[in-house]
Amino acid sequence: MKAKSIMIQGTASSVGKSIICAGLCRILKQEGYLVSPFKSQNMALNSYVTRDGKEMGRAQAVQAEAAGIEPAVEMNPILLKASAEMKMQVIVEGKVYANMSGYEYGTLKPMLEKIIKDVYRKLEQENDAIVIEGTGCPAEININENDIVNMGMAEMADAPVILVGDINYGGVFASLVGTMLLLKESERVRVKGVIINKFRGDAEILKPGLKMLEDMIHVPVLGVVPYMDLDIDEEDSLSVRHNKTENNAREGVLDVAVIELGYMSNFTDFNIFERIPGTRLRFVKNVKQLGSPDLIIIPGSKSTMEDLAYIRNSGMEAAIKELNKKGTIVFGICGGYQMLGREIQDPSHAEGYMGKMPGMGLLDAVTVFRDKKTTEQFSGQICGSAQLLSEIQGLVVNGYEIHMGVTDFAEGCKPFVMADKEVNGDNPVKGIMNIEGTVFGTYIHGIFDNEEFITGFLNNIRKRKGLGEISSKPDYKKFKETQFDMLADVLRKSLDMEKIKMIMGLI
Repeated sequence: MKAKSIMIQGTASSVGKSIICAGLCRILKQEGYLVSPFKSQNMALNSYVTRDGKEMGRAQAVQAEAAGIEPAVEMNPILLKASAEMKMQVIVEGKVYANMSGYEYGTLKPMLEKIIKDVYRKLEQENDAIVIEGTGCPAEININENDIVNMGMAEMADAPVILVGDINYGGVFASLVGTMLLLKESERVRVKGVIINKFRGDAEILKPGLKMLEDMIHVPVLGVVPYMDLDIDEEDSLSVRHNKTENNAREGVLDVAVIELGYMSNFTDFNIFERIPGTRLRFVKNVKQLGSPDLIIIPGSKSTMEDLAYIRNSGMEAAIKELNKKGTIVFGICGGYQMLGREIQDPSHAEGYMGKMPGMGLLDAVTVFRDKKTTEQFSGQICGSAQLLSEIQGLVVNGYEIHMGVTDFAEGCKPFVMADKEVNGDNPVKGIMNIEGTVFGTYIHGIFDNEEFITGFLNNIRKRKGLGEISSKPDYKKFKETQFDMLADVLRKSLDMEKIKMIMGLI
């Protein structure tokens, strides 16, 4: 028997679709169903690499975690990653298909629709339930022709739809009514209920409005979900996370500054810093915000050369170099790692027109962009002697790689992360540091999610400052499981889950 389904669509981006989907996945998992998330097309710079080396949207990987299953590319067959020059990288079934404009992408829709249908049918046969996520708003009437991600996807899956609106910034009634009004009649009949999300205050105040809303749109309100301060990765959560770290940062003795790039990718690499006692995480956009942190992190980028130009032209490059001379540690991940070298070369113009440009020169290394993209999970060891690596040499760390470039280093650097040579004999070095041990670069996303590594690394920075060690290691995996369970508890209390399961056909 094929899986029962539900589709969560929204009145706009960032209304909380992905978090609602994650919560429903966790609830159904708790009730004994084999449930899978699904999003036909995802547009995000946050991505994840599966065990078989395929790239998918991180939001669906998080939802898979909530469902208690391993992420698979079938959960997100189409991934779009915005890049410079109004282009985007189109990733189909986990592999790069092409770089193209939005107009060019539109011509692919018939081919992609067949792929989406085939992948979805496979998931239907393997699961009891599927929680489908839409994107943006289904009432974008200028681009709805050949839709494959909202109502078009609901039709392919023959899925009932729940519409989510965000009340946090006001206008939720207008957005829900307006969205329903702009849908075609054949689309409106698929909407079986609405959810009001991110409510602050006494829900009793809403009751008269809820009754009027139901009378207007002729579908029930399935619940009012309160504003939740949970630490679960969301596709579009950077602005929320940035505001939280800037406005409500715990005062700490160790200051960590992440350079907020225009094309920053995988900012979730740094979520764990918020769980570490005595540590303050900040995202900074300019020299004025930079200050004098103990650790500067340059993150991954979908347009490394353009983001490097921004760092240089804004004056942050000079400030970072000066701070490094004074003792601030600099750490680059993926694109950030490439920026730290002497030069970046792009002979095939994979990133555009620049060809090549000088790097920051903090690492004696040169990166050359290649046509083939590396996407693979990683397991290796910390190596090399440096004060900041003391007592963690030989430590096994896990993560994943997503990059186009190959980086070679000279005598001014030495390895600090090595892959198993039997697995990756051609290029086992996945991270290097300068001789002084004050600048580090690696291709490994998720390296900080390794609890023993981040604890040891930060403790060694604390020693340099004459501070005591962190007393406890952050069990990040256990913490995430707790957050998923808390999310499920909130949704159970807020939503009519019996009605939702009836809509799905589960009861």
